[in-house]
Amino acid sequence: MEAITEKLAKKMNGFVALVFVIIAIFVDVTILIRGVMNNRPEVLWIFVPITLLIFLSFSGFLVVQPNDSRVLVLFGKYLGTVRVSGFWWVNPFTTKKLVSLRIRNFQSETIKVNDLHGNPIQIAAVVVWRVVDPARALFDVQNYEGFVAIQSETAIRGLATEYAYDSSEHDKFSLVGNQAEIAEAMKKQVQTRLEVCGVEILESRISHLSYAPEIAQAMLRRQQAQAVVAARTKIVEGAVGMVEMALKALSEHNIVSLDNEKKATMVNNLLVALVSEVSAQPVINAGSLY
Repeated sequence: MEAITEKLAKKMNGFVALVFVIIAIFVDVTILIRGVMNNRPEVLWIFVPITLLIFLSFSGFLVVQPNDSRVLVLFGKYLGTVRVSGFWWVNPFTTKKLVSLRIRNFQSETIKVNDLHGNPIQIAAVVVWRVVDPARALFDVQNYEGFVAIQSETAIRGLATEYAYDSSEHDKFSLVGNQAEIAEAMKKQVQTRLEVCGVEILESRISHLSYAPEIAQAMLRRQQAQAVVAARTKIVEGAVGMVEMALKALSEHNIVSLDNEKKATMVNNLLVALVSEVSAQPVINAGSLY
């Protein structure tokens, strides 16, 4: 496949060209009037070609809006691109194809894929893009807008299969826990796929992420269980530390002397009071009468 290299098209200031056209019209009308007044029909051989050239020259005028471009094609050959906004005159025989350079958004459909662990999830993303090479966008692919849509969805599917929806291991990326890193990885994947059509990806970010409906309830229960286990672990770690500090303080300040059996009883009571979900009821020991 022949590679297209963008180049600037030759152009002329449209207002200067318009002045020449007006002068040509004045000359053409003057020739016609003098020919009619002098009864000289042969002037038509001059008047008609000039008139045709005047009408033909009007097709060479074009207006380029800011952040727009015109790709010029002459009988199937690429002549160049007009990027500078303004009023211009170019070769009137060229075909002038408009390509917008404005920033655009692509919102993907919510698609169903399997994550790294095989769990079905629903995912959608927003891709912010713009054309940076109008010639490649027109000539290297059939329809660059459709190409952007298809390749973006393909990249989203591929990315979703490389990561887990959620991960309990802090050293591994997940779609939920590392959205900034996932967005950067998605941007690189989409940019690699769209390099061929002269498109630049400015941003790519997940806009929707959830478990598929058929496993959503089961996964919600699993997340709740994981949260309970994590909370319990923190509570036990804190309770053990508090018991250790209590025993150490009693020993250092000689408040009471406890043997191993009484220490075990105290540890048991403290752990029950600290770990239990129900508030502990205090029992006051007033000693024995005998």
